[in-house]
Amino acid sequence: AAAMAAPRTFSGAEVRARCAQGTCLVRCHRRLYDLSAFVRLHPGGEQLLRRRAGTDVSAALDGPPHRHSDNARRWLEQYYVGELEPGGEQVPRARGSLGECRGAAPLCAAPVTPCAPQDLVDWRKPLLWQVGHLGEKYDEWVHQPVDRPIRLFHSDFVEALSKTAWYVVFLVWTPVVLYLSWVSYTSLAQDNTRLFSSFTTEYSIPVHKYYFPFIFLVGMFLWSLVEYLIHRFVFHMKPPASNYYLITLHFLLHGQHHKSPFDSSRLVFPPVPAALVIGFFYGLLRILLPEMLGLSVFVGGLCGYVIYDMMHYYLHYGSPKKGTYLYGLKAYHVKHHFEHQKAGFGISTRFWDYPFQTLIPEETFEKEE
Repeated sequence: AAAMAAPRTFSGAEVRARCAQGTCLVRCHRRLYDLSAFVRLHPGGEQLLRRRAGTDVSAALDGPPHRHSDNARRWLEQYYVGELEPGGEQVPRARGSLGECRGAAPLCAAPVTPCAPQDLVDWRKPLLWQVGHLGEKYDEWVHQPVDRPIRLFHSDFVEALSKTAWYVVFLVWTPVVLYLSWVSYTSLAQDNTRLFSSFTTEYSIPVHKYYFPFIFLVGMFLWSLVEYLIHRFVFHMKPPASNYYLITLHFLLHGQHHKSPFDSSRLVFPPVPAALVIGFFYGLLRILLPEMLGLSVFVGGLCGYVIYDMMHYYLHYGSPKKGTYLYGLKAYHVKHHFEHQKAGFGISTRFWDYPFQTLIPEETFEKEE
């Protein structure tokens, strides 16, 4: 095999000049990383990384307030560009405390072999038909995230169907939510929907149109539970190492997202498979509840799904303001991807992580004497 090329060296003056032009170069000791493509995705916020451009951020690796995981360190190595030449370390350290960073993505890393353990597949070919052969190595491999797009299928047509822009979910399902909300409300306004009418007429309870907003919210609340249960028990099932087909299915459903968490075309559900799941829940509610009552609950749940998908995309690609609910939720979700894959299953809310005891624990640091 040909010898690897020696890493490029940068002078301190060159680093300062590049940072002045807007490049976000940071260093760990003498190792330089270009985070320009990552700054908007960092859960601690873009400005946090911008303020540290040109500086040695190695002290931030172990916190506080966040101790970066092994996956975060591997992730950073993807942005390695070279070495700072000896004597070039006199680049001024950025102002501001290290405690401003509250993300789970990396700022720096100790020297490691970049991504060598991850290349168990041929990235030039569709991955879906390869991952099943990883066997016992699959679970570890799929939870070592990389910053690169994934191709699943050989067919360009099928591959295109497997990708979805975030706004497609909104454009497809919002009109359905509005229409079914109108149908539910106007049907309840006819005052012929009664609860328990299949068991008794004397004690059945009329469902008036004024109840629709409450029923709608019940549907949204039930969706939040369904969201949690699907994410935990379906998407995070651990397929048997010997079962090629279950590994392939897992990768298709969710493993691909954990392998490439910032692939923007795979952050929301394509409408066609989503319609199959949505149709299942609609049929279930039609069986369990009176028609219009079931429809009212269903449309609330459908609205909850749309909000969930939009929020999930934003948690990966948005830049919420520090201190807001979404800022904390973004950091929480990124921790799920990079370190706590067996916890933190709530996406639009952490509510269900409390009763199911899957809440990601808060990090604590001992005070220095």
